Parts: sequence; C-alpha cells; structure tokens
Amino acid sequence: MRRSQITIKDIARRLSVSSSTVSRALRNHPDISIKTKKQVLCIASEFNYQPNGIAQSLKNMRTNTIGVIVPEIKHDFFPTALDGIEDVTYKAGYTIIVCKSNESYGREVLNTRALASNRIAGLIVSISQDTQNFDHFKSLINQNIPIVFFDRACNEIDSSKVLVDDFEGAFSAVNHLIERGYKRIAHLAGPKHLSISQSRLNGYLTALNKHNLPLRDELIIHGGLHRIDGRTGVKRLLTLEKRPDAIFAVNGPVQFGAFMQIKGEGYKIPEEIGIIGFSDDPISSLVDPPLSTVGQPAYEMGAAAANLLLEEINHKEDFFEPKIQILKTKLIIRQSS
Repeated sequence: MRRSQITIKDIARRLSVSSSTVSRALRNHPDISIKTKKQVLCIASEFNYQPNGIAQSLKNMRTNTIGVIVPEIKHDFFPTALDGIEDVTYKAGYTIIVCKSNESYGREVLNTRALASNRIAGLIVSISQDTQNFDHFKSLINQNIPIVFFDRACNEIDSSKVLVDDFEGAFSAVNHLIERGYKRIAHLAGPKHLSISQSRLNGYLTALNKHNLPLRDELIIHGGLHRIDGRTGVKRLLTLEKRPDAIFAVNGPVQFGAFMQIKGEGYKIPEEIGIIGFSDDPISSLVDPPLSTVGQPAYEMGAAAANLLLEEINHKEDFFEPKIQILKTKLIIRQSS
C-alpha cells in the first residue's frame, strides 16, 4: 500500500471496522470510542492520510475554505482583525484564504471571482475605498455563498455586518477637542461614498452643533485613507487665511500623515494645532507627542464576523435572517490633544 494512495476504506480494512466509523473517528465524533479514535489516528498518521478535499467539495458543492478580502495589511487594524477571523474559523475546522484589494475596486472584483471559483464556503470582506459597484458581491449571493462585511460595509446588500459605532467614536473625539478649548476644528474625511466616512463626518458635525460652533465647509476635506492624504489635507488647510487649531482625522494612516506634515511645517502639537484620529495604530503611542485616537476592537470585529459567517453556513433552513453587530469604540487621550 503506497502512502500517497491510502483512503478511508484502506484504514477501515486495516482495523476491521466500517468506513463510516473511520470517517466519524477522524471528525472526533462523540459516538466513537477513544480507543477506536486512537487506532484510526495512528494508522492515518503512519500512512500520512489526507482527506480528499476535492472529492468532498464536489459532494458538498463547497469546501471547508473561507475567503477573506481586506483593503491592506500594512497597518495594524486589518492584521489584528485577521487574527480574530483565523482563530474562530480554525477552531471550527475551516481554513482561510486571504486576498488584498490594495484599495482597488478592480482587484477586489478579481479576488472575488477567484475565491468563488475555489468553491469557498463563505466570504468575509471589508470593501476597498474605490468600491461603488457591488455586482461582484451580488453574484456570490446568487450562488448561495454567504457574505459578512466588517468595518467597511455595503449597505446595498442584505447580509450580515460587523461594525463599530463610528458616529459615537467620532462624536467623542471632536467633543474632546472642543472641551480642551479648540474652536476651529478641521476634519480630514474619507471618500464620500464610504459608510465609515459618512458616519464619522456626521459625528464631527453633531459635536460642533452641540457646542454651537459654526460649520465651515473649507475645514472639511475629503480624500483617501492613506498617509499621503493626511499630508495633502494639511497642506490645503495651512493655506487658509485662518488655519484650524485642531484636526480630526478619519483614520490612523491619515492622522499620521497629517501629524508628519504639521511637524514638518514647524507647528507645535498640541499647543498650536491639536490632532486626534481613529483606529489606534501602535505607532500612535510611539511618536512625540503620542497621538490621541479612537480605539477600535479589531480582533473582536474579526472574530464576530467569522462567528456570523459560520452561523449562516451551518444554518439548516432555507432563509437566514442577516444580523448586524455593532461594537463600541474607546476614546484614548494622549498628548496630541
């Protein structure tokens, strides 16, 4: 018997048991005795038995693989969320395939098609900053492949989502700046179409309104979600006849880009310009001065998204009611504000 050719039937024949017994032993089924499980695992290990994933996928029309698409992994948020996803799915017997969109709609579409062709059991995704057409996700839904969105969601698709309270996080950040005496607060906002950008902008506006501070259109600059967008935004703000005395940035990379530009222009933080952001990247606490921010529970978001997807995958009824889970943020006050 060659090691590469061993099957469940071979193991069953070797132990004089049924193939179903071997199959259940390999899946650690409670009806199989510990002694039998040990015997099966011993033979499987001896001959390097590997389940035939292709055959299983043809039988079940899906694999035990879950696709994950994230915009990037350069900064701490998405790698930490991936840890949460992987921990939950691994314990459930699934593996994950991770793809990066690199904030590109076209690349996101290609990733989605590639994952679908690999018969994934489901998809967990945070959309790119460029995505405004969602036909590629609708195609997966039509193929009965469940999708869970996290952090950046698509509101056009009725699917489960894991979000943070972006509005409340932004409100608390801007409210903090106002309470510290800042009056002319700018907002480096994200792309207008993204739900996180809209919610964080609304939190900013609500805080201004609460304290009867005027809304000044020139102090709101929409851009991307990268460091360069923070630098570009600050350059524009500093050309104003009356510059802002504080800045609320839409995320960590934009905040850090803004921070570097402010320091490069020779302004003192927080004396001349205060700054606060969103996400609490580890670099926030390492720079001088350390940056105030709104912390997001990235690991918990990833774990929650994985649990929601597994719940839908294992759902036995024809219809699954999508769920929306909203997690709390945490205001982290440091020396930059």
